[in-house]
Order: sequence, then C-alpha cells, then structure tokens
Amino acid sequence: MKLLAFETATEACSVALHVDGQVLERFEIAPRRHAELSLPWAEALLAEAGISRRQLDGIALSRGPGAFTGVRLAIAIAQGIALALDRPLLPVSTLQVLALRAPAEEDQILSAIDA
Repeated sequence: MKLLAFETATEACSVALHVDGQVLERFEIAPRRHAELSLPWAEALLAEAGISRRQLDGIALSRGPGAFTGVRLAIAIAQGIALALDRPLLPVSTLQVLALRAPAEEDQILSAIDA
C-alpha cells in the first residue's frame, strides 16, 4: 500500500508517505506556510522513496476539525491529486488521529485542539 497524506488543520504542517509499511514524513510548525510547503514536500518524499505519483494507491488528508483555511487547503490539494490520478481520497478526523497516540489501556480519551 502506498499512501500520500496531508495534515494542515493546525499550525503544524505535515506530509507523509506510507510505502509498504515504511513511513517517510516532513513536519514543521509553520503558521500560514502550509500552501508553500505541502506540494514540494510531497514531491521530495516521492523522490526519496523512489516512486512516482502514478504508483500511489490513495491520498489521505485530515478533514478537521481545525483551522478553516488549513482544512480547505488539505482538501483542495488531496482532492486535486486524487482526481488527477484517479485514486481514492481517504479523509481522516484530526481528533481521531490525535487520540490514537493515547495508551491502549485507557478507557476514556479526550482529544482536543485549539481550532
């Protein structure tokens, strides 16, 4: 499985590439620079992994909640790539992803961000 993922819902900008169990990523706290960083990072990750865009199986993105402009940016980038490549789009809740980092033995988890 080869997935390219974008997270721009908060002040942090991240792009990750999952290639058959290996994850390559770029991350930076970069307020108002997400549009500038996202696509160059995606190209760099694909080059680092030695794969082309056509080899991707899908495009993932954080669908929020989060900053309105950031969420719209991730949707626009991911939807554009997915449409151009005829690949599925995989929206993921920002809060659910944050909650996944909690210890497995916890019964209740509260996930929150400053949106």
